[in-house]
Amino acid sequence: MSVFTPPSRLLFGPGPSQVPERVYQAMAQPIVGHLDPFLFEQFEHIRAGLRELFGTRNQFVHALSGTGSAGMEAALSNFVAAGEKLAVFSAGYFSERIIEMGKRHGANVVVLNKAWGETFTEAEASEFLIREKPHAAAFVHAETSTGALQDPKAITGPARSVGALTIADCVTSLGAIPVNLDENGIDIAYSCTQKGLSCPPGMAPITASPSAIERLRTRTAPCPIWYLDLGLLLEYYEGSHRYHHTAPVSTIWALREGLAAIVEEGVSTRFARHQRAHEYFVRRIEKEGLKLLVPPGRRIPNLNTVCVPEGVDDPKTRKRLLNERGIEIAGGFGPLAGKIFRIGVMGPLATEKNVDLLVDALLECMK
Repeated sequence: MSVFTPPSRLLFGPGPSQVPERVYQAMAQPIVGHLDPFLFEQFEHIRAGLRELFGTRNQFVHALSGTGSAGMEAALSNFVAAGEKLAVFSAGYFSERIIEMGKRHGANVVVLNKAWGETFTEAEASEFLIREKPHAAAFVHAETSTGALQDPKAITGPARSVGALTIADCVTSLGAIPVNLDENGIDIAYSCTQKGLSCPPGMAPITASPSAIERLRTRTAPCPIWYLDLGLLLEYYEGSHRYHHTAPVSTIWALREGLAAIVEEGVSTRFARHQRAHEYFVRRIEKEGLKLLVPPGRRIPNLNTVCVPEGVDDPKTRKRLLNERGIEIAGGFGPLAGKIFRIGVMGPLATEKNVDLLVDALLECMK
């Protein structure tokens, strides 16, 4: 059998992001059993780190076994029962995924649509929510498909006024930019490990406010997905540590180490580094006459969407970058297919030096 040697890439796409060497080394450490006391000690380290990054004092903070989409499905299947009304603010691919999941779980889904790349104002949210009076309102904080950053308060304030729980997709934002969950009034939030946290994919951080947990306790019908039933999972993560599933121990080691690296850097320092790298990237791109899809003030700092210039072949450019420079970026899809490059500047790559490397290579490969 041949030696297994994956190619070395610079991951400047929207995810997965570059993984620090210390995280890889953590994955190589011996595993323990999924009921070992040492494992549950590491869960507590993980929960503490996630609380700081989410910006919350919630007791309920965990990392589920599964990717970010498992976090999305856990949020919807546990907090929106069949027949309950779910309001979704849709302006990109991942809000459309929320809609699809909600429908499959039997929710009465109502949607406020805007063009991909736009965000919602408080007036728009208020009018929609007062009219619909939903049980829950879901939105994407940082839309991976467009690069647009939604102001959470524009939705959470109106939602609270009609008694609706708020569900926020923080898949792209967690670990790279402030979420400020408590300050922003978000009830339920989920994320992933392979973007702002600079870890391999495979875990889904999730948190819920005390009021959301209270609603969960009063639910009469069980969660339709056994594997993501938060009531059952809490018996494993907390309390009696009752067996539920075999936890992915090596991935947990990775997340534990990735969070330790973030805490050592300092959460506010990390956020500031990503913002500086974003601003430098924008200056370099605009100096070359290129434009970004999203206007200033609504851009995701760690995920930039650059408009493909007229006459430039999007797939060929990205193929050249990968084959000749070992650099991965992504293209658009849906209505933005062929129109944008999706470029992640996050984790270890969020420095001016790495931005220069990327932009110089991109300009050369567009020729």
